[in-house]
Amino acid sequence: MYIPKQFEVTDPKVLSAVIREFSFASVITADGGRPFATHLPILLEGEGEGDDARMVGHMARANPQWRHFANGGETLMIFEGPHGYISPAWYETELAVPTWNYVAVHAYGRPVLIDDGERLQALVDCTVGHYESGRDEPWKAELPADFKDGLLQAIVGFEMPINRMEGKFKLGQNRPDADIRKTVEALRKSPRESERELAEWMERHAPN
Repeated sequence: MYIPKQFEVTDPKVLSAVIREFSFASVITADGGRPFATHLPILLEGEGEGDDARMVGHMARANPQWRHFANGGETLMIFEGPHGYISPAWYETELAVPTWNYVAVHAYGRPVLIDDGERLQALVDCTVGHYESGRDEPWKAELPADFKDGLLQAIVGFEMPINRMEGKFKLGQNRPDADIRKTVEALRKSPRESERELAEWMERHAPN
């Protein structure tokens, strides 16, 4: 990923927080030189890079992508945070052009398949528990054993130790303070929740 220095984020804790908050990822592999992508919820275990940090997830067995993991090539997972169009009409600076602000984290590694049935069931349970937590009435997953077994046979689990991560927070850090302030004010008035969230990230990561 092309990352100008002013937009680069390297703190593993910050990057891990983005992955956990925006956990629906684009999982990208190459099959014979052709890119292939699947969009999946991915859970992060541990933090940062190294043996203790890994991505875990599962996909349909009918999806051919899991077979790509066996070729030994690197897999890329892309996590996107808030993003939005930035109008130069919001700036105090007169000579300017439109741009797009965004938060993105890339994680690289080589996934390993999870073949053990108990581990796969634990992965599914953990994923469901993660997304059901915080709900007033969480789904209890009380399903017949034969029904659950059939579902497990239809999916493939995997884990990916993280070899490296890249973070790009393009949030106006290259703009004068007045332009950042006016952009944040404009985004806060947006009817789109994602743009109001982008304003919060711009304030959080504005140059001191």
